[in-house]
Amino acid sequence: MEVTLAKRETLVHTDHESVFEEAFKSNFKALHAYSYTVLQDEAMAEEIVQTVFLKLWESRERMAIHTSLRAYLYKSVYNESLNYLKHKKVQRKYMEEAMVAYKQQQAQEADADNELQKQLQRALRQLPEKCRTVFQLSRFEELKYQEIGDKLGISLKTVEAHMGKALKLLRVQLADFLPLLLIVLPNL
Repeated sequence: MEVTLAKRETLVHTDHESVFEEAFKSNFKALHAYSYTVLQDEAMAEEIVQTVFLKLWESRERMAIHTSLRAYLYKSVYNESLNYLKHKKVQRKYMEEAMVAYKQQQAQEADADNELQKQLQRALRQLPEKCRTVFQLSRFEELKYQEIGDKLGISLKTVEAHMGKALKLLRVQLADFLPLLLIVLPNL
């Protein structure tokens, strides 16, 4: 149903919701279908049509429609649909860029972790055998000093001495990796 010029002016400049509601109900289905052809998204097409009518209602007092109301609505729905697609494209671009940055960061962290593991293994191989054994039991098997002493048949003070020596040597050998190592092996 085409709204006449008089009705169009009444619709645009009226505060009577019933006139506005009539225009909404008589045009919604066709506008929704039109928006759907652009967006291929039912829910978004519905939201676009509602947005167009909301904007029309909110700006009714300062608006002048020089074409038919129907033409105005179709043009508005089309423009609003295109704006949504542009916004979605920009949003997708930023999401893709964020994902690339995240993957690069993950790869860098994995590389740093691999390098740290290599350097730690190299540094552990350079420790005296007793120091290495005490360190591995403490840090990797998470045994308490007393448990290490019982397992190796040495005193608590000897375990502490070996551990102190191991930590001192590892600090020197792994100085470049110390910040990352403190995260992986606290109490170093």
